[in-house]
Amino acid sequence: MQTVVKNHIEKVLDTNIVLEKPKDLSLGHFATPIAFSLAKEYRKSPMIIADELAAKFVDSEMFEKVEAVKGFINFKLSNSFLEEFSKNALSSGENYAKEESKNEKILLEYVSANPTGPLHIGHARGAIQGDALARVGKHLGYDITTEYYVNDAGAQMDLLGLSLALAGQESILNQEVDYPEKYYRGDYLFDIAKDVANDLGTDIFNDNSRHIELALYAKDKILDLIKTDMADLGITFDSYVSEKSLYVNWDETRKVLENNGSLYIKDEKVWIKSSELGDDVDRVVVRDNGIPTYLAGDIIYHKNKYDRGYDRYINIWGADHHGYITRVKAAIKFLGNDPEQLEVLLSQMVQLLKGGEPYKMSKRAGNVILMSDIVEEIGSDALRFIFLTKKSDTHLDFYLDRLKNHDSSNPIFYINYAYARINQVFKKAEKSFDDVKDISYENLNQDALNLVYESLLLPSVLNEAFSKRDMQKITDYLYSLASSVHRFYNEYKIVGSDEEAQYLKVLSLCALTLKSSLNLLGIKAKDTM
Repeated sequence: MQTVVKNHIEKVLDTNIVLEKPKDLSLGHFATPIAFSLAKEYRKSPMIIADELAAKFVDSEMFEKVEAVKGFINFKLSNSFLEEFSKNALSSGENYAKEESKNEKILLEYVSANPTGPLHIGHARGAIQGDALARVGKHLGYDITTEYYVNDAGAQMDLLGLSLALAGQESILNQEVDYPEKYYRGDYLFDIAKDVANDLGTDIFNDNSRHIELALYAKDKILDLIKTDMADLGITFDSYVSEKSLYVNWDETRKVLENNGSLYIKDEKVWIKSSELGDDVDRVVVRDNGIPTYLAGDIIYHKNKYDRGYDRYINIWGADHHGYITRVKAAIKFLGNDPEQLEVLLSQMVQLLKGGEPYKMSKRAGNVILMSDIVEEIGSDALRFIFLTKKSDTHLDFYLDRLKNHDSSNPIFYINYAYARINQVFKKAEKSFDDVKDISYENLNQDALNLVYESLLLPSVLNEAFSKRDMQKITDYLYSLASSVHRFYNEYKIVGSDEEAQYLKVLSLCALTLKSSLNLLGIKAKDTM
């Protein structure tokens, strides 16, 4: 709707404009400050220009009223225009706001947590952000492939095997063990140790030559656990890529870098000249023992990504990877690819508060707050919603107790209650959504029209949220629409009123928007509360 309005105004005025949504809808549904931009060119005051431009819409059927106010031009949409868009939305059903296929392929990588332990709530934020971004992008017509990069090589895998050996010695062989501080700890290792004893025998726990075998066994078990935890949140991936499997391509990748003059040898190590492209210092890609570094693995992986021929690559990384972006983009440039095709979104950590006290997390110490525990306590819908209420690169305090409240302090309850309340109104009226879909909006009051207008903003909200990679715009929109629904319900008699059929049609559109928006966030709207 907003795009149609903007295009129409630009056609009438023969110039590009900025179209805004006034906070006070009594001023109009849209406004533009174009008169201020034209003041210098026209050599007139913005107020005079605005009056002249507003007069050009006197015969427009799209608007009920166009007026100039203090240099702004305000546009109030007509009942017939809103009714037309409302009819299209209601007829589209679950495809509401769905757009035609766009000629853009996107590879979206997120979570990619090391397969050394269960997912904690910090991992959940990037997971939920990535999944919601994929859902919205696909609805808008983008060809999106989701991917999980499995870091199954390097020192952390050695450490996993050694940690599992100690867990087996302690829990299976009843030996006294001393865990070094850096080792992984947690009950999940005791569970895996039981499986090891059944599948591989108990001798492996005391065999120092078999810790890699233990690591690979544990990695597969933990990856299955991660997949299960993700599925409980409604998240699946199109593909999983193993870091270890990519190292066979290191020689080929290294040759490309060498041919581009981006590598050199110093202190028996191989370095990449990342400082030439904005990095603080050059980085080691091959150690003095001949083993490629973690950065080398990421370079191979990003070459693999670009070789697959996507138009854009989006990575969602933890905030601690901020300094890593420049060196990876430098490597992409040295490989002969365009680093501007890579977009990195950072996900800040989350602080979980319960009873006003913060929890401390430490995967290695074994007192991690598991994502699965939080899902079990409050449900996946509440977790998904609260993690999308702030842009992912900002800090989030997560008040667990608040999400159990049955009031407006709990946003997902408040929104679901609006949707359930609409269903209850229809039940009381003994009507279905189909019964009112052809009702006219003629002479509909302004508050009801504003509800229609708010509901029809969904397509523009989705596009802005996706283009800015900010799902908070959707959660804010949902809360605002739910507030409007509750306010309308409290201020107007619906069932049994002269306007019953009109009001029911308006509410059916609100219900469609609420349900569609929640679905795109991976949340199922509740018919009853």
